[in-house]
Amino acid sequence: MSFYFLFFKHNKAKSDLFLGLLLLSLSIRIGKSVFYNFNPQLSKTYLQIGLSACFLIGPLLYFYVRSILQTLNHSFAKYTIASLIIAISIFGFLLPYKENPVIWRGVIYYFINIQWFVFIVLSIYEARHIFRKLVTNRGQINYHETWILSVICGVFAIWLSYTLAKYTSYISGSLAFSFSFYISFLLIYYVKNKTLISASNKEKYINKIDEKLVREIQEQINVLFETRKIYTNPDLTLSILAKELNIRPQLLSQFINDNLNKSFTQFINEYRIDEAKRLLKDSNQFKIEAVGFESGFNSSSTFYSSFKKITGTTPSNYQKG
Repeated sequence: MSFYFLFFKHNKAKSDLFLGLLLLSLSIRIGKSVFYNFNPQLSKTYLQIGLSACFLIGPLLYFYVRSILQTLNHSFAKYTIASLIIAISIFGFLLPYKENPVIWRGVIYYFINIQWFVFIVLSIYEARHIFRKLVTNRGQINYHETWILSVICGVFAIWLSYTLAKYTSYISGSLAFSFSFYISFLLIYYVKNKTLISASNKEKYINKIDEKLVREIQEQINVLFETRKIYTNPDLTLSILAKELNIRPQLLSQFINDNLNKSFTQFINEYRIDEAKRLLKDSNQFKIEAVGFESGFNSSSTFYSSFKKITGTTPSNYQKG
């Protein structure tokens, strides 16, 4: 899978590079555990390589999450990873495991676990809006967000297994990796198929909405959005909007999908971006991140990615222009 994301995947995104390297680092670390479990006399060089890979797992997870959320400076991340690999190599050459097993099993091992955990926490913080959505509105989680949740939870499960290895078994990290790997891909397969089904359902409305009713719904939305700007509510859902319009959620969904040819999220985000553009041009009292929240986005990362997707530029460039 690592080689697939690094070398063979078509239409490869920058986030795929970090995911491929993350899977490679995990595989080296866990592969060492498997070999050592069945052969305790394994050369110390392999033990050193396995532990060295752990230095990269945390940063790669963090960079992957930020990359897929489009909040990462990719040049900085690449130089950071390259610098880490060089530093780890030099350190391993000066203090090899074979001659310094006590240091590697003690200070270095605990430092690795702490560093790994810190980056897991940072990754969860970056994806906090997705975890919030998992609790409050699970049905709105998309394909890419499922990837993020799966990778973070999987890496955390592996970290926890190794941290508790002295109380369970050394092979637990490998078992956690296998379990996380298969559960992740089952989830991703499910969400991807659900997305495809939803997309195909857009084309399967048998009874089209009467043109007069279409105009009435659009007029109701225009009045509601102009007078109350309900789209600035970050917790707005299709059901809430349908209740405000006093129509059935199914009818509103059909109107958005069939008549406007948009998803609900795309439909609402376009209004939010229009509001953000107005705030960016007309007011200097808000910072760019605050403009996103004022417009109805529940995280700055979602705001930046949605703004660039809809307008083709970043909020700061738009404000300057």
